[in-house]
Parts: sequence; C-alpha cells; structure tokens
Amino acid sequence: GGKSTFMRQTALVVLLAYVGAFVPADAATIGPIDRIFTRIGAADDLAGGRSTFMVEMTEAAAILHRATPNSLVLMDEIGRGTSTFDGLALAWAIARHLLSHNRSHTLFATHYFELTQLPQEFAQAANVHLSAVEHGDGIVFLHAVQEGPASQSYGLQVAQLAGVPQPVIRAARKRLAWLEQHSADTAPRRSSTCSPCPATRPMTMRPKPPRPPRQAPSPRRSTASTR
Repeated sequence: GGKSTFMRQTALVVLLAYVGAFVPADAATIGPIDRIFTRIGAADDLAGGRSTFMVEMTEAAAILHRATPNSLVLMDEIGRGTSTFDGLALAWAIARHLLSHNRSHTLFATHYFELTQLPQEFAQAANVHLSAVEHGDGIVFLHAVQEGPASQSYGLQVAQLAGVPQPVIRAARKRLAWLEQHSADTAPRRSSTCSPCPATRPMTMRPKPPRPPRQAPSPRRSTASTR
C-alpha cells in the first residue's frame, strides 16, 4: 500500500533538509537528527555466508546499540525472516526497546496486528496506516496516511493484482476462511503489551494409587537328602 515508499520518503526529506536542499513541501519543521538508520528489504549475504534472517538481525542489533533519542530509525517488516511466532516476539521486543530505551524517532512498519497495542503502554507511540478501498474482487490503494491501525490485510487482493492464477486465489480464500474459523481453537494469544512470560499448563495433582500390601515371603522348605 506504499508504507515502504512513505518510510523512504521521510528519510530522503530529512537528508535533503540537512544538506541544505529544497524539500517537497510548502513548509517543513525538522528537529535535530544525528543519524538515519534503516532496516528495509530482505536479501541474504552470499559472500559473507549470512542468511536473510541473519542479515536482518545483525542490522537490527546495530540499530538497537547505536540509535539515540535524536536518531531517525526506519524498520520495515522486522521478523519476517523466521517463523511467525519467533518473528512476532522479536518484532514486539525490538519495537518496545526502541520506545523505552532508545527513544528514537521511529517508523516501524509491520503486518503483526499485535504490535498495534503498544500505544496503550507508551503514550509517545501512535498507529497509522495507508488507506485502501476494495472494489469488487480487487483493491485500490489510495496512498494516504491515516490515523489508527489497519482493520484488515489485503494479501489476497495484492496477489490477484500481481497475476496469481485464479485457482490459487480461490484455494487461498478457502484456506483463509478455514484458518479464521478454527483460530478460536488455538491457544489464546497474550496481549502484546504484557511482559513475556513462559507459557505453562495448569498442573493437576492426582493422588497416587495405594500400593498393594506386601505379601509375607513363603517359608523356605529345607530339603534333606537321605542316602
């Protein structure tokens, strides 16, 4: 919907202003920015022998160690290089660390809806989304930034615009409906504003069955041999 373009645009406007160039705006007020950090894109490092996820985490670690309250940080889809739950946990923890420790000027794009609960814990955080309108089976992206979290995802509509065959789209819709229907059967998700804690099962104590009484050993019979 244009979120990555919006993030790059923000960094370019700041960079243009700091080199003394004109910016594409009638007026602009930009505070002190000491550095611009970006974590955008997904590519592995063949020469260095690093996977896509390793590159992603290495760059994220550098940002978390070096960003200051006067830094501009752009993070796009952090955590997508690993499994869903690992990616969600890492994205939540990284976003929370940027809010509580680095306190940088940050644009954090994500598809994890759980992260939209962070403004309930941090007053300086806010949710925005780029608007879109569904038209028939398709979608029209308006490329307008609006307040509040996105109400839904448009992955299937984008796949259809990209030319994915209709049988695949129909199969994906059926699978999506099945997943949404059975999502209530899965374990409930904890709020993303809670401190992470290990998931434990309730322990049920059952009394041990009584041991059977011991039987007295039968007396041994001595056998005397007669010659």
